[in-house]
Amino acid sequence: MPQYLNRIAEDLVQAKLENYWSGFELVAYALYDKRNVYLFNHPKFSNNPQYTYHILNWDVQFTGDTMILYEEYPTAIVNLDSYKDYEDLYSVLIHELFHGYQYIKDEKRFPDEMMGITYPLSQENVELRNQERTNLYRALLEHNTIKKKHHLHTFIALREKRTAMFEKYLPYEKLIETIEGPAWYVELRAYAEKTLKDYDFVLKKYAQQLINKYESTSSIRRSCYSSGLFICLLLNELSPGWMESFFDREETLYELLIQHAGDYMKNTITDVKISPETVEVVNFAIEKRGKAFEEFNKQTGIHLYIEGEITAVSFDPMNITPLEGRHLHKSFIKVRMNNEDFLIQQPVIAHVDDGIHNINKLHLIVDKKPIENIDSIIIDGVGEIKGRYKKQENTLHVLV
Repeated sequence: MPQYLNRIAEDLVQAKLENYWSGFELVAYALYDKRNVYLFNHPKFSNNPQYTYHILNWDVQFTGDTMILYEEYPTAIVNLDSYKDYEDLYSVLIHELFHGYQYIKDEKRFPDEMMGITYPLSQENVELRNQERTNLYRALLEHNTIKKKHHLHTFIALREKRTAMFEKYLPYEKLIETIEGPAWYVELRAYAEKTLKDYDFVLKKYAQQLINKYESTSSIRRSCYSSGLFICLLLNELSPGWMESFFDREETLYELLIQHAGDYMKNTITDVKISPETVEVVNFAIEKRGKAFEEFNKQTGIHLYIEGEITAVSFDPMNITPLEGRHLHKSFIKVRMNNEDFLIQQPVIAHVDDGIHNINKLHLIVDKKPIENIDSIIIDGVGEIKGRYKKQENTLHVLV
């Protein structure tokens, strides 16, 4: 039996959750490994939800660290094999449990994920965005009231400038901050509680994605977690108790911050001077995308191309690399072909037509040779795909 199960159950009591976020309610949660799923607090399986768990055989529903609807009930899931230290496992579970709490609070401020996939790597946007993030970081850490206000107002002025220039994409960032910032906030609170490190260490650990210009430009979606987190921490200073009415509002975190920031500079950012570092950062991000596709193609194995009418049913938006009409799904993708759903739990390139869901070709590399039938092939770990196919050396083309 994996370690930590009983400790997790003892730690996840309502009073403790309330310390992380006012009103935080516990939903179901599951810790899993390659064989078993240990399910807690699920209304279908437990009469004593706080301390007992139900053991299930692992299946494909339990993939990644996320929140799913298991038996139509919100359930946070975390892979036990991904974490060695208790504070990491516990804090990530708190993060996913918060997404379950958002679900039962009927949170609706979700972004259009397509905006993240098509997000432009403009030098002007990256220049302003990184200046913005630096000022947000300094606004939280600064103790001098006048300097703190200066950094906060500069952050807002820079963001308003970006909003005017890149209006189509800013709602995506603000909504990711609103959904993921609070989840990272409770994760930080939980991690700080369990670790032996001091709070300054914890804050700097979580700030890395905010101030690392290369990583924040390469991973736009994930970088919004840290900006959302820091907005939460600033709201704690500016408006204690702000979270009590958070789920009753329609505003984003950023809009709440503006309401409590006082008079801020408007239209004071005029010229955008591109620094040599920004040019380097943008080039780094573009090259990083290209290298991800190169590394994919260098893998040994049988190259399998599936072509036809294919629909993406679900995927991990945090682990998609876009490049010129192709999306590299690095963790998993579930697709519909011939009115059947197939889960592909390995890196796969999707060639898209219009949007992220409409796929005309999938490219994956498999170790085990597919089993060939008259009108179908069977791919190990994926299933039987009906269609015509042709072989060419180490390549297999399937038309569905």
